[in-house]
Amino acid sequence: MDEDRPHGLDIVCVGFAEWDSELWTNQHHLMSRLAADNRVLFIESLGLRRPTLTGRDLRRMRRRFVRGLRPARRIDSPHGGHVWVLSPMVLPFHGSRVARALNGRLLAQLVRRAVRRAFPGPRGRRALWGYVPQAEILLHVVSPDLVVYHCVDDIGAQDGIDASVYVDAEHRFAARADLVLASSAILAARMRDLNDRVVDAPNVADVAAFAAALGPGPVDGPVAALPGPRLVFTGAVAAKKLDVDLLAGVARARPGWSIALVGPVGLGDPAADISRLTDLPNVHLLGARSYEELPAVLRAADVALIPYRRSPLTDSIFPMKVYEYLAAGLPVVSTPLPSIAEVPDIAFAADVPATVAAVEAALAADGPQERRARSAAAAGHSWDDRLVQIRDALDDLPGATA
Repeated sequence: MDEDRPHGLDIVCVGFAEWDSELWTNQHHLMSRLAADNRVLFIESLGLRRPTLTGRDLRRMRRRFVRGLRPARRIDSPHGGHVWVLSPMVLPFHGSRVARALNGRLLAQLVRRAVRRAFPGPRGRRALWGYVPQAEILLHVVSPDLVVYHCVDDIGAQDGIDASVYVDAEHRFAARADLVLASSAILAARMRDLNDRVVDAPNVADVAAFAAALGPGPVDGPVAALPGPRLVFTGAVAAKKLDVDLLAGVARARPGWSIALVGPVGLGDPAADISRLTDLPNVHLLGARSYEELPAVLRAADVALIPYRRSPLTDSIFPMKVYEYLAAGLPVVSTPLPSIAEVPDIAFAADVPATVAAVEAALAADGPQERRARSAAAAGHSWDDRLVQIRDALDDLPGATA
């Protein structure tokens, strides 16, 4: 057991994605690490976004229906221990009082059964850890000794979400929480209006794994096969976040550059229209990679991109890729997101001419020494550091026990 990390908890975590999602996010990275020293039950998304009739959503609903008939399943964590994962069947109509009542009754039964399976024996210090405020529906079921609201996104600003219902739930759950973790300064400021115990906890990275990209090793073949210079983006290729017009404009302005988009298309945004990119010969949609494969992708990159469009959603985002890119030593060019404005070693550009100029400057100034310096500066933004911070915050709570 690592005494520097939270330990001895029975954690019921309510996430906003499936455990085997094509992209791992904060909830996956943190819970898989907490599982080494705690017992963890992860409850998959409660279906906050209204489903569409796209192929991706239909496949997801079919998969969820099949899994919803099964008990919680045990999945080994790559960081030690294991996570129990429950895929509850819920009605994705959270604006409906009837649907919420039915969901509450069904979830109560499913979660009680899963808790008995995941936490056999004497009861430990139980934590309800919600990545969405709809976790409040389980307060009476879990009867937690500790409530954590982990606010990593302005989910209420997403299309397809009933914003008023979401915000009302957030106000209640954040106020009830013993501790609130916020992944950006904007989110933290909003949470401090609701709770006095708010910790700034920006997204971090497995910095050691990504720093390996500085040295020799496997290189992603499809990325390496592209003519240089290679501008790489890793993450969901979704129009709700990406500035598609900006990317298309840069591709047209510099047809000799290769722009590689490495990630699933339409994840969380199944109706995304990215047709403005698919017809451009120097924009390459290369599909998803596992988290373990991303250092090989970045080893083949010349510049890393965070080309997010500005919106209430993206203004509150602290992308996980920030410290992944920097740990790999890459020069980073981003649109001017407020949440990362103070992060060193990022060049910000708001339009096509500025982005082209920033990339050209990054290419001209880059070298092995600069890459090592960027990677060294990112080394303090690791999951190990974040776990220590969370342990300290939990230990400081009134009534906490060591």
